[in-house]
Amino acid sequence: MSRFSVINLTEAAVDRVKAIMNAKDACGILIGIKKGGCAGMEYTITLVKEEMPNADVVEVNGARVFIAHDAVLFLLGTQVDYEVTTLRSGFVFKNPNQVSACGCGESVELRPALQNQLDEIHKAN
Repeated sequence: MSRFSVINLTEAAVDRVKAIMNAKDACGILIGIKKGGCAGMEYTITLVKEEMPNADVVEVNGARVFIAHDAVLFLLGTQVDYEVTTLRSGFVFKNPNQVSACGCGESVELRPALQNQLDEIHKAN
């Protein structure tokens, strides 16, 4: 039985997280959300230099992604990808909790998953 993860990482995201960890001598990255932008919320990504006990962490093939406690219900079920295009490179979030997005693509409107959904999934694992 596989362990439940708050988020899922594509192969490209795993490769990028590992590259960041190696280049910056880090334990991983932290994904969170903050209020901001036209649509109301923005994703945040910060470097994690020290272990974060009691944090939700997703580890895939050596790539470690910590989830901010206040973001768990907003990120539940999200697929994190890393895309490189001619004009932009960066992490891309495919979030089932996203209601809408700003035209510029920098901010989103999110609705949290229900707490009982998260509780049931944690109990099953």
